[in-house]
Amino acid sequence: MITVHSDPQRATPWLQRVQGQRPALALVLGFTETGLIPGISAAGATPTDRRTTALADAEWMVNGPQPQPTFPLPPLQAGASPALISRAVIAGQDIPLTVFNAGLSQAPTVAYVDLQGQPAQCLTTGQALPLATVKHLFQSGLHWGETLAADATTDYLLLAECVVGGTTTALALLQGLGLDAMDRVNSSHPICNHDQKREIVRQGLAQARQHWDGTSPHPLEVVAALGDPMQPVVAGMALAASRTQPVMLAGGTQMLAVYALMAALAQVDHLPWHPENIVVGTTRWVATDPTGDTVGLAQAMDACLLATDLSLTNSRFAALRAYEQGFVKEGVGAGACAIAATLYQNWGQAELLAAIEQELTQKVELEAQARLPEEETG
Repeated sequence: MITVHSDPQRATPWLQRVQGQRPALALVLGFTETGLIPGISAAGATPTDRRTTALADAEWMVNGPQPQPTFPLPPLQAGASPALISRAVIAGQDIPLTVFNAGLSQAPTVAYVDLQGQPAQCLTTGQALPLATVKHLFQSGLHWGETLAADATTDYLLLAECVVGGTTTALALLQGLGLDAMDRVNSSHPICNHDQKREIVRQGLAQARQHWDGTSPHPLEVVAALGDPMQPVVAGMALAASRTQPVMLAGGTQMLAVYALMAALAQVDHLPWHPENIVVGTTRWVATDPTGDTVGLAQAMDACLLATDLSLTNSRFAALRAYEQGFVKEGVGAGACAIAATLYQNWGQAELLAAIEQELTQKVELEAQARLPEEETG
């Protein structure tokens, strides 16, 4: 149920170390106005929907299916929220979850740790976040990575995110760090919108370079110019936690960008870390996406990339089968949670599919019940 796509020399001992071990999941929420650009993301059918995607995902991850959620999961162009996959795993295997607000427009409706960040402006400005905020978020990440790793009730960390538009800020961060990622990142669309992403990132880089004055910017300056509030937090968490525990960066392109940021920070600022303790875990739909090059990106930055072999081909729900057509692909740590489910309690294809379908069944039933009074009065 797990395929190693890069660096098997690192993957094999990492997988052996965490086999049968209980993980903890940290979900870091952030917002960037880049996600409001029309057509940039399918994580919400409209820009208005995408404003609350992170809030809805956090609510679902903590509460599961509820009769009247404050923020319902947003309607998608096709498919179902990846929060269904992640929630099915953490609920079914009793994996602890901590939600972090790195920078949202409004507060989550569930218990969370407030990191005192702020939403990012669109990366086309070349001034996405104040540098002081980015530095603060990175230091907060270091603190919380150390804190989470010290919890004796769990054995390793899954670090997940929800940032709509995050694959575009990931591309911008990678380009700003000097890695050629153009036309290689993924998206929630079946066919990645590379032309749109390329133009947005070029605009942002042109603006940022006016402030960099031809000098090589510090990695956190690149985040401040082009990134989002999740990136420095997760980089700090993973750097600190890797000193004592295995870590799985839960995502695809976005977490590869975080890995590149970590490596750059460790080199420039001489920070201690243990890269052999860090892998990136994603879904098969991301790793094999013919419109991106996730595996090539991982190889280019010496990152260890794993993917769950979870298939939704035989689901009775069309919304889940849409994943096999390239919709959604990943998010909220879905791939890493599926990998962890196999490692911790040996869930295979049948157990994963049953748990995910149970989540969606409950959602559909509650939505049907909510419609009954309207239909009766109408």
